[in-house]
Amino acid sequence: MLSKVISAAVVGLDAVPVEVEVDIASQGLPSFTIVGLPDKAVEEARERVRSAIRNSGADFPARRITVNLAPADLPKEGPSYDLPIAIGILIASGQLQADVSTTVISGELSLDGRVRTINGALIQTLMARDKKMKKVFLPAENAKEAAIVEKISIYPVDSLKSLFFHLTDQQPIEKAVPVLFEDGVMNQIFEYDLKDIKGQQQAKRALEIAAAGSHNMLFKGPPGAGKTLLARTLASILPRLTFDEMLEVTKIYSISGLLGKDAVINQRPFRNPHHSISLVGLIGGGTNPRPGEITLAHRGVLFLDEFPEFPRNILESLRQPIEDTSVSISRAKGKTTFPARCMLIASQNPCPCGYLGDNSHRCICTSTQINRYKKKISGPLLDRIDIHLDVPAVKVEKLTEKETASVENSQTVRARVQRARDKQNKRYQGTGITSNAELTNKTIKDYCNLSSDCIDLLRQAVTSMSLSGRAYYRVIKLSRTIADLEDVEDIQPNHIAEALQYRPKGEIY
Repeated sequence: MLSKVISAAVVGLDAVPVEVEVDIASQGLPSFTIVGLPDKAVEEARERVRSAIRNSGADFPARRITVNLAPADLPKEGPSYDLPIAIGILIASGQLQADVSTTVISGELSLDGRVRTINGALIQTLMARDKKMKKVFLPAENAKEAAIVEKISIYPVDSLKSLFFHLTDQQPIEKAVPVLFEDGVMNQIFEYDLKDIKGQQQAKRALEIAAAGSHNMLFKGPPGAGKTLLARTLASILPRLTFDEMLEVTKIYSISGLLGKDAVINQRPFRNPHHSISLVGLIGGGTNPRPGEITLAHRGVLFLDEFPEFPRNILESLRQPIEDTSVSISRAKGKTTFPARCMLIASQNPCPCGYLGDNSHRCICTSTQINRYKKKISGPLLDRIDIHLDVPAVKVEKLTEKETASVENSQTVRARVQRARDKQNKRYQGTGITSNAELTNKTIKDYCNLSSDCIDLLRQAVTSMSLSGRAYYRVIKLSRTIADLEDVEDIQPNHIAEALQYRPKGEIY
């Protein structure tokens, strides 16, 4: 007898339907074969399914069983096919009578029949909705994550036995309660707050601009100046995620198995990889491509502390993702594209010892060591960073002064950043752009009107500061953000002037 159960395979950040076809032959020696390009985890499903069916009180047919995972040319990986294979065997053997033609089933089985969590449940649910399916049966731990999707019924499954009883109408499983999206918590308490940072007013201003427009940023200064603290505090002033952004980020964390007990990711990610990270760990890849840190930081922050300590080939691999806001990974099996629309925040010392240009400490580095240290980061990579900021050491007077009411906290700054981002969302509605940093050279002409004074100032800056064409447009985008923070519709010369202050002074090229 033949049965068909629909499951799903995750390909990149999307899912495709997979038909689990089970045939139980009336003749031939007992065997259990799975075909359709299964990986090792799928092949081992034979033993898990056999034990789970027996330990759930059902009979495992002592016949020739063939399971085909169609389409056959699509590689299948992971243990999520255990549950649909088990249901297919029960239907094909005549132990279960059920119509599952409009149902998607996924789940890993333990030997006693319990259903374990899987990766990519949200993506599979979105696929089921788009394919006009009516029901999705998922592990109970994944149901909350899938319940964010509207217009489809989600059923949390604890065990193979409970699903059997549901399909036979003996003991129905209650549908998962829909999860409502909360568009950010403006009053959330963060570990770091701007009011706790002594001095560094210019750096705080630069942080606000970067957060408002999602601009890349580089801190440079001596050890102990507060570069890492400033970067970590950035998380406390980032604007809230929109629903579409939340869905994008949650999909990434779902297929990566990083959701944990959280149903959705409603905070902008902040990723801080160590400089010993591999190229695949940062960019993504592998035999079956998986997201790297730059994709896990999508719609959030990728913080690279001690920037020059990263291997040069790894840093150079960031150039294309920063420019294109995506990562394309090509393998013999095909090409996978992951989103990488994040803020790059980096920090570095001015020299190996860290005290070049510091009046309170003497630099002990030779000129050769300093030049070699600076050359670890290429000019083209630095040219893709919008804000370059020198962070001087904090004077002892600032460290010991008492906190005053005039010092702004993160909540106050975050409110301004949110207003600026709301202004951008309204301006770019329907274009797919969510922040000023995402403007292209073409869209800059549409949304950044420059007066003759602004153009004259930019022309002088290009000549005197030797700005590249890319830097020219990045200055305009940064000026657009500064104008949004001031709630001004047109870019003014003072906005251009402030944006030019954040370009590198030239000595690092």
